[in-house]
Amino acid sequence: MNILSCLRLVSLLSFSVASSLATSGPFGISSGASPLFAVRGGGLFGNKDEKKEEKVPSDGTGKKYPPMTQTEIEEWLEHIPVFAVTDSNGAGVVLRPENDTSVFYFFLNPNQANATLTQLKSANEEMDLRVSAFSLGKIWFNLLQSDKEVILKQPGEEDASGESTKNVEYRLVPDTRDLLGARMLLTMTPEDGEKLKESGGMTPELAQAAIKKAMEESPKFKQTFNEIPVFTIAQMRMQKQPGEDEKDKEPVTLLPMYFSMQNMVGTWQEFMKQAPSDIQGVEPAINLMSLHDLVDMMKKESEIDWRHVVLVPLAPSAGGAEGSSPLAGASTTSADPMAQMGGATLGDD
Repeated sequence: MNILSCLRLVSLLSFSVASSLATSGPFGISSGASPLFAVRGGGLFGNKDEKKEEKVPSDGTGKKYPPMTQTEIEEWLEHIPVFAVTDSNGAGVVLRPENDTSVFYFFLNPNQANATLTQLKSANEEMDLRVSAFSLGKIWFNLLQSDKEVILKQPGEEDASGESTKNVEYRLVPDTRDLLGARMLLTMTPEDGEKLKESGGMTPELAQAAIKKAMEESPKFKQTFNEIPVFTIAQMRMQKQPGEDEKDKEPVTLLPMYFSMQNMVGTWQEFMKQAPSDIQGVEPAINLMSLHDLVDMMKKESEIDWRHVVLVPLAPSAGGAEGSSPLAGASTTSADPMAQMGGATLGDD
């Protein structure tokens, strides 16, 4: 069984059992594991203790590129949509799932945001709530990395009165399917690959064992929020064509990074269909890392030209990740800074 077949199995399994991951809730254990895990061609299943921290592919010249500025990082993230529950005034709905804890959730998957909306509406039918879309670039430093003061008030209230606090915790929630897929990539061993080969595919017993192992033994991505897996295949490139006012410039070659493992696998398959016959059998070199670690690396001088890396948004899917709301009887208030963000309302469906 080659690496691509194994990767497809991991992707499909993580999609089919994502709802089981959601039952663990949004709370988990932080991890101090290495920021970058690489799985080289032909070895998708490797002993997790032998995985080494490796660099995202550089241009091979040894040249050092300057750190990206905060403005550049914001622009790099700007095209990525995230989704949140807001009131009719566009103010974000702050939840209290734990004692004395005020939490605001941003979701990469709109279906998860809509599941949260449905749950909130079932308990608060009189509230006019909706799902709104925001730019990840505009909130990354402004909210996710900030402790700015906000005003908490009841959803729908327009006056400025309310409780002032700096203790709102902002949580960025990945797609549960890709979170499970990342955990499985980090915990499956050569022995697991042999069992798959012998059985001719993923049996219910092997699936349950793989899920249990991923949930209990993954060295990273143990939390269900603020640990966002990003996937890439080292051999893949895409070209950005010059704009109409840049006709004298050459196309720019970019390394794509994906939030969705399934999207990455599908793109790789299309890429290989168009590749010359002599490289049709090339095994993909898969890299997996955390978005937060990725941004931290961008802030430093590097042999990697991060300005030539593109982050591919999560592709919409019909199946979604329904039923994966992290809430359970949380009380609600709203915070006014969200009204400044100009989210585009998606609605209730």
